[in-house]
Amino acid sequence: MTAVGPLETARELLREFPVVDGHNDLPWALREQVRYDLDARDIAADQSAHLHTDLARLRAGGVGAQYWSVYVRSDLPGAVPATLEQIDCVRQLIARYPSRLRAALTAADMEAARAEGRIASLMGAEGGHSIANSLATLRALYALGVRYMTLTHNDNVDWADSATDEPGVGGLSAFGRAVVREMNREGMLVDLSHVAATTMRDALDASEAPVIFSHSSARAVCDHPRNIPDDVLERLPSNGGMAMVTFVPKFVLQAAVDWTAAADENMREHGVHHLATTPEAMKVHRAFEERNPRPVATVSTVADHLDHMREVAGVDHIGIGGDYDGTAFTPDGLDDVSGYPNLIAELLDRGWSRTDLAKLTWQNAVRVLGAAEDVARELQVTRGPSNATLSELDG
Repeated sequence: MTAVGPLETARELLREFPVVDGHNDLPWALREQVRYDLDARDIAADQSAHLHTDLARLRAGGVGAQYWSVYVRSDLPGAVPATLEQIDCVRQLIARYPSRLRAALTAADMEAARAEGRIASLMGAEGGHSIANSLATLRALYALGVRYMTLTHNDNVDWADSATDEPGVGGLSAFGRAVVREMNREGMLVDLSHVAATTMRDALDASEAPVIFSHSSARAVCDHPRNIPDDVLERLPSNGGMAMVTFVPKFVLQAAVDWTAAADENMREHGVHHLATTPEAMKVHRAFEERNPRPVATVSTVADHLDHMREVAGVDHIGIGGDYDGTAFTPDGLDDVSGYPNLIAELLDRGWSRTDLAKLTWQNAVRVLGAAEDVARELQVTRGPSNATLSELDG
C-alpha cells in the first residue's frame, strides 16, 4: 500500500475545507491590462501568461471563497466611481461564470457555495479613500455587496494613518472612530491591513465587532511597517478577529525589504508607478532584476509567519490572504492561486493538525463574518445610521 504524502493529504483536506482567501486584486489587474474586457482575459481559459488567477488554477488551489479586492489607487481622481467600476467588474465575473462563482454576502452564503462546489465571491474595498469621507457612501458600498473595508491603503486618509505614510492624526481621528462604528453597525468588517500600528490599536479600541487583517504578516518575523506587531496579534483573541497571512515577498522576507525599496525607486525613475504590473512596468522590473538578483521567498518563509502568528494570536485567529494579482513577485511554490496545497503540505510537515488547518483555511473566516453579522443585528436595534461628517467631528 502506497503511503499518502503531505501534498495529497493537503489536497484532500482542501476538498472539505477549502481556502478562504482574504485578498485578490484580479479586478484591478483586469482594469490595468484590458480595461475590463473580459473576453480579452477570459479566466475560463489559461491566463498564466498574464494573471495569477483563472478558474482552473483556483480549482487546483482548493479555493472555496475569495474576497475580490475592489481596490483603486489612493492618488486616482474620482475614487468613488472607480470603486463602483471595480464592483461592477466583480459582478460581471460572477454573472459570466455562474457554474463556478457564486455571489456571497453572508457566512451562510459562503457555506452554501461550499456545498455547491462553487467559489463564494465576496468583495473588499481597499482604502478609506473609496468612501470620500462619507458615511452614506460607506453604507452604499455595503448595499452593493462590499463586506470589508481596509481603512487606508499606502497613503493616509483624513481620518486614519497608513503604515507607509507620515503620521497624520496619530491613528484614528474622531471621524475615523465613527467610520469604525458605522462599519460595525452595517456588518462590514474593519480591515487593518495597510494601516499604521497606532491605527490598528485605535480600531481595536473602537470596534464592537471582530476585525480582520485581509493580507498582512508578522512584524516580529519580517520588520516591515505593513506587518502586524505582536502586541496587536495578542489582542485578536479578545476581539474575536483574525490575521490573514500575505505571500508578498517584500512583506515576508527580510532580505527582500531593501531590494524592494531599490526596485521601487528604479520604477519611479523610469516614470512608472511602483505598484504597476502592466507589461511596460514588468519590463522595467525585469531589467532591474537582471542587474540586481531578487531575494526569493519560499513556502517555508510564509509558513514561518503562520507558525509565529499561531503562537501569538492562537489558531482560531489566523487565515490566508495571498494578494495575488496585486504583486509583481510571489514566493517559490506559491507562484499563483494553484499553490495553496503546497503551503498546507508544509504546515502538515511542521505538525499542524487537520483541525488546525481547517480553521486556517475555512472555519475562522466564516466565523468572523458571521460574528460581524450578529453584532450588526444587535446594533441596528439600538442605533440608527450616522450622518456625522468629517468637519463636525474633526473640525
